[in-house]
Amino acid sequence: MGARAPVPRSDDATSLAGPVLRRLRAGESGSISRRTLLRRTVGLGVAVWLTEIVAGTLGFAWSAIVLAAPKVRAGTLADLIARNQGLPIAEGYPAYVSEAKAFVVLLDPTRRTFFPGADETGDGTLLNVRALSQRCPHLGCRPNPCIEDRWFHCPCHQSRYDRLGIKADGPGFGPAARSMDRFAIDVDADGVLTIETARVSLGPLPVALGQPGLIPPRVPHGCT
Repeated sequence: MGARAPVPRSDDATSLAGPVLRRLRAGESGSISRRTLLRRTVGLGVAVWLTEIVAGTLGFAWSAIVLAAPKVRAGTLADLIARNQGLPIAEGYPAYVSEAKAFVVLLDPTRRTFFPGADETGDGTLLNVRALSQRCPHLGCRPNPCIEDRWFHCPCHQSRYDRLGIKADGPGFGPAARSMDRFAIDVDADGVLTIETARVSLGPLPVALGQPGLIPPRVPHGCT
């Protein structure tokens, strides 16, 4: 018969258990300790949070770029009226031109036409038309015209502008520091408006309600 394997004594078992326990305490075993799991969970949460911040920042930066052709042919006043059925464009209500990401507005509704010429500043007084950037000067949201008071209302932080894009100054009119920005424009001999989206002029400073340069709203609290 072969020799039997020696049976380990109790002191041998004790000597083996010590290293095993030390490895378990040091986290060298195959299982994950609570501390390690907590650290990984917190780390994952922070990573997700940072990803959301970066994505939001990139999204805002991308929206700040004018995603339009350098020159957009918006058409005549009659074209804008036809494309905006039911809206009082001929009365000075802003018409949205999606290709230019701009609002086009008639300055003097009693003179229902665009006049030929070019305006690099975007003011548009001599041409009787203005093209306003759709980006709110505060944080880039898109103000929308209100049919009730004929003003622009920014949905994000409640900045308010008259129908020509002039920012109202004072409490309750939002945080934007200037009026809506303007694009350079050109009107040819046939009254066709072209918007130059690559050429932007910053809007002027806000004007207090009741002062010259700001058109009063038709109603006190439209579209609220």
